[in-house]
Amino acid sequence: MTRMGNLSHPLLLGFEEIERLIDRAGKGTDGGYPPYNIERIAASAEGQPELLRITLAVAGFTRDQLDITLEDKQLTIRGRQDEGKSREFLHRGIAARQFQRTFVLADGIEVRSADLNNGLLEIDLVKLEPERMVRRIEIGKNDGGSVR
Repeated sequence: MTRMGNLSHPLLLGFEEIERLIDRAGKGTDGGYPPYNIERIAASAEGQPELLRITLAVAGFTRDQLDITLEDKQLTIRGRQDEGKSREFLHRGIAARQFQRTFVLADGIEVRSADLNNGLLEIDLVKLEPERMVRRIEIGKNDGGSVR
């Protein structure tokens, strides 16, 4: 028995990949840590594309403890901190916890840069405009009424 998804309408041909991406994005939720913002940044000059910026609050993490990968349209940010076994805490309110945050990127979205400033990891994405293409489809000359 085949699975009928949300995008299985007969007029939506070839959208199976989008449905798969939506399913994958839903599975990528991992709670609220670390908190993040996503903002749109207008183009700074004529002809420049607008940016999308993901900002994660990663206070206490160094560059060496953060890892950003992009695989199959999936942007993954991981953070790992050492527990520091030699330290003796009288009170432990700042957890040294690991995290993984995942974002599924649409076609045409590319990672431009990543930077760590004052405990905020900023990842800039650029949305490239696809080339608009119009193509005329010729109709065949078979007027015989035969079925192919």
